[in-house]
Amino acid sequence: MTSSAAPQHMVTRFAPSPTGRLHVGHGWSALLAHDMARASMGTFCLRIEDIDGTRSRPEHVEGIVEDLNWLGIGWDGDIIFQSQRLDRYNAALDRLREEDLLYPCFCTRADIQASMIAPHGPEGPVYPGACRTLDDAQRVRRMEAGEPHAWRIDVAAATARVGTLHWNALPFPLDAKAEPQPVLAAPTVHGDVVLARKDAPASYHLSCTLDDAAMAVSHVLRGDDLRGATDIHRLLQALLGLPSPVYIHHPLLVGADGRRLAKRDGSLALAELRESGVDPAALADALRAGRFPVGIRPASA
Repeated sequence: MTSSAAPQHMVTRFAPSPTGRLHVGHGWSALLAHDMARASMGTFCLRIEDIDGTRSRPEHVEGIVEDLNWLGIGWDGDIIFQSQRLDRYNAALDRLREEDLLYPCFCTRADIQASMIAPHGPEGPVYPGACRTLDDAQRVRRMEAGEPHAWRIDVAAATARVGTLHWNALPFPLDAKAEPQPVLAAPTVHGDVVLARKDAPASYHLSCTLDDAAMAVSHVLRGDDLRGATDIHRLLQALLGLPSPVYIHHPLLVGADGRRLAKRDGSLALAELRESGVDPAALADALRAGRFPVGIRPASA
């Protein structure tokens, strides 16, 4: 008799940063991840990425919870706060340092921008590698002097260690019959990215990768702007022996001016819609159907 493996329990998540009120794009993304889990009798989690000490605010956490509840989005279990997981990030950094895959970087933004030879990757200029060539004595002297520094991963060395990698992708719009397809990971085109910032204990790349694994996230649904980040996350998964989820990247929403919705630009917030008397159930149904408030559309439309 032939036996088949039990289907994987689906776990999705929504992981906002508490740096402002959620806008319509956040609400759409959260609904997509929530509904994907619910349709599969899976688990939907909420994670607050609150380790940016200069911008994260407790009142924005309250706003996120308020906005999600208003839209009718419920999550399973307790809210996960990255600020309570710093020991996990430090342990991973220590492991990568012990394997000689990290190096301290003392460069400022101005130093990097001043390098005219820096190539460009999917997200802009790639770090030129100035601090990668410092010898150990120089690094120790500058760190002991208290010079601010980030920690970068030597992507070429890391990639050489793990070899060719792929990550699994599902298409968007979501199709229940679609099977994940392998996508070649290209971490080297991003250069030596930062894994621990000067002003934060871990970068998005490191914290997100570790947290998704710890939360047993099986499917990551996020915006197209993070498609390139998936290459780095797949590299970290291979280096740290972590599972790799399936990834789905949805279009970003843009306003009438064609610019992507962003908190810093004062994009239409869910709180504004609530205050104006919008019916949340009707809004949620419209977002699910791909209908957005006037002037807002997917970037690919």
